[in-house]
Amino acid sequence: MPGLHEGQPALPRAAVRVSRPQPVQSVGPVATEAQAGSRTLSEHARRALNFVLALLGLVLALPLLLLVAILIKLTSRGPVMYTQVRVGLDRRADGDLNTNHRRVSDIGGKPFNIYKFRTMRTDAEQGTGAVWAQAHDPRVTWIGRYLRQYRIDELPQLINVLKGEMNIVGPRPERPMIFAELRKNITEYPLRQRAKPGITGLAQINHHYDRCLDDVRKKVRYDLEYIEKQSLLEDLRIMFQTVPVILFRRGGW
Repeated sequence: MPGLHEGQPALPRAAVRVSRPQPVQSVGPVATEAQAGSRTLSEHARRALNFVLALLGLVLALPLLLLVAILIKLTSRGPVMYTQVRVGLDRRADGDLNTNHRRVSDIGGKPFNIYKFRTMRTDAEQGTGAVWAQAHDPRVTWIGRYLRQYRIDELPQLINVLKGEMNIVGPRPERPMIFAELRKNITEYPLRQRAKPGITGLAQINHHYDRCLDDVRKKVRYDLEYIEKQSLLEDLRIMFQTVPVILFRRGGW
């Protein structure tokens, strides 16, 4: 994914359309209520699935998490965990204008702290600031390379899922600085915030690490495709397809 593994404006106003009241029809309001009810039920079901899977995953992975924490501490100086501000869901996608107009600074979505195992040196950003990660980044520690290869560094994000800040499946969240830069070059980039960010996603199982802006554009297309057809079944399909991606080290985060 673009940006460091460690350490926007809002959607254009034209993208938010408030429909005018329509003449009352016999089936119109009923259909609208039915659609809204179906969507709410689907969201509740997906939230329940994400919470249960995240909780189960943390419990089962606890021995591995403890082992990784020890190895990080023994092989490099610095903290075991790494937190970083990322851009989350933009609720204006749901027409929640009242919430968003109170923002002092609109970065494109609700900011939150993402959790990761530290895989880079603590001085990784000194002298450079925020830059894109590379497939063979020299700033990555010895143990960090293995953690990245098998996506183990992402496991702490199950905590973000429990907190409701992320889903297991969704567009990867980006840093505010890099988000602001990418939206200047990719018009559709802010539309990714119409879905809650995820640990894995359609882009991650179908594309490699970003090497240029064209790679980011391809991933954005995958993200928007996911948003168009997101559902409980689609999430399960992507979760299952993530397993071979991790085992055979394909795709990219």
